Amino acid sequence: MRFAIACVARLLAPLLLLALSVDMQAQYHYTTNHVITITDVITITDYTGPGGDVTIPPTIGGLPVTSIASKAFLNCTNLTSVTIPDGVTSIGSGVDDWCDPGAFQGCTSLTNVSIPNSVTNLGGNTFEGCRSLTTVTIPNSVTSLGYYSFCGCTSLTSVTIPNSVTRIWGGAFQGCTSLTNVTIPNSVTNIGEDAFSESTRLSSVTIGNSVTSLGEQVFYDCTSLTNVTIGNSVTNIGYGAFMSCTSLKAITLPNSVTNLGDQAFYNCARLTNVMIGNRVTNIGNQAFYNCARLTSVTIPDSVASLGDFAFEGCISLTNVTIGNGVAGIGNYAFEGCTSLTDVTIPNSVTNLGNNAFDGCGSLSSVTISNGVTSIGYYAFCECTSLSSVTIPNSVTIIGDSAFLECSSLINVTIGNSVTNIGNYAFADCGSLAGVYFQGNAPSLGRFVFQSDPNSVYVYYLPGTTGWGSTFGGLPTVLWNPQAQNPVVRANQFGFTIAGTTNLTVVVEACTNLVNPIWSPVGTNTLVGGSSNFSDSQWTNDPARFYRLRSP
Repeated sequence: MRFAIACVARLLAPLLLLALSVDMQAQYHYTTNHVITITDVITITDYTGPGGDVTIPPTIGGLPVTSIASKAFLNCTNLTSVTIPDGVTSIGSGVDDWCDPGAFQGCTSLTNVSIPNSVTNLGGNTFEGCRSLTTVTIPNSVTSLGYYSFCGCTSLTSVTIPNSVTRIWGGAFQGCTSLTNVTIPNSVTNIGEDAFSESTRLSSVTIGNSVTSLGEQVFYDCTSLTNVTIGNSVTNIGYGAFMSCTSLKAITLPNSVTNLGDQAFYNCARLTNVMIGNRVTNIGNQAFYNCARLTSVTIPDSVASLGDFAFEGCISLTNVTIGNGVAGIGNYAFEGCTSLTDVTIPNSVTNLGNNAFDGCGSLSSVTISNGVTSIGYYAFCECTSLSSVTIPNSVTIIGDSAFLECSSLINVTIGNSVTNIGNYAFADCGSLAGVYFQGNAPSLGRFVFQSDPNSVYVYYLPGTTGWGSTFGGLPTVLWNPQAQNPVVRANQFGFTIAGTTNLTVVVEACTNLVNPIWSPVGTNTLVGGSSNFSDSQWTNDPARFYRLRSP
């Protein structure tokens, strides 16, 4: 058995590479090509033996072996097993060093390794590419697992991480394609990027209660992962943490989580159930992109923003509750959610991003609350089931193509603060019958109502300005219905509605003006400038109040 060794002084003397004969004693020796300095500990720097089963001696020349340097067994493809003696404290370079080759990197025939309890440091790339290594016992003295320390150990089926480990560095178990389950003890506080990525047979992970952060892509492409338990100390779930975990069906984010990073659950195609903790403040870009089986999601009030593409392509999403703390809905946030039927945008939202609900073909009802100031371009493009929309008084701008190709849209009410309507905003709305403006005429882009039916009318209120006989190529009509001459006939309460000829007016009623719930009780078309309304149910309530609105 042949080793190249280095003797290391505890007083930080310079490291010298040595070639010592087996019968060398504890004194200075010289060879033809090497200066020999004898101090008090040995570092093995290079193995030159034939491989097979190797036992590293505890001493060489009477001096203790305390460390195995990076590259010591690099690419020893004939090495089948290795026993490391007690007294060795360090294997490889620093735990955060991913540049230097590992001590046993590329030992493709290595099946078994015995690591003693004296080892505290497993350096970067230590066993990277040891594709025949099936089991490994990490002693309870190791405090951290270095970068890529077991990366590419494709035969490794299980690993026990002891309670002494406080940090798992990036890529530590990346590409361990036979690893099936992992328990991360409570001692671990940080799991680095790609730590378990591409471990395609990993099915179950339990993350202890001391971990505070999950690094970027930590479980990326773990395509067999079905069960994940996240401890109550995790505050950050990094970029792509569970990206392409295509077997993951449910996830519960504990209340400790405050940040859900970009692409955190990107392409988790079988994810059906998500519980988002009530301290999350940010849902990142593409966080749930293409989660095609996700059916329902509740965004808590703690969330301040929904990132771009956050739920794009969630084609099974039928119900979403947006919390009252959300200030912005990102671009493409719900694009292509073809099963989404209704949505309420809360008062906290000020910005509705571009393409936010583009292609939501089942969306039949949308409530835009009175906090939104702008509606982005293509925001509701191709929402082909949407029949009616009310744009509140807070909105000042309606972006290009905002409601393009909403083929079922019949009526639109536009609030009194809108100053600009973009190009093609309501183009190709084949069912559109009326556009009701509550304020002055806004400026129009090009082709706002292109290819809409010839029967579409633009309605405006008395006292508003900027209206001519046409608007955007559509004829204008003054919206001026008034209730007159209340009367009781044949035990029915009624009144006359007067106004512009051919106006269609909906009559609504409620029983309490303090907390009104208005319900339609009739629809009248004014023929010759008037129509009579009557209500046979007026005696069913102690009090009944009426109002007029557009269809």
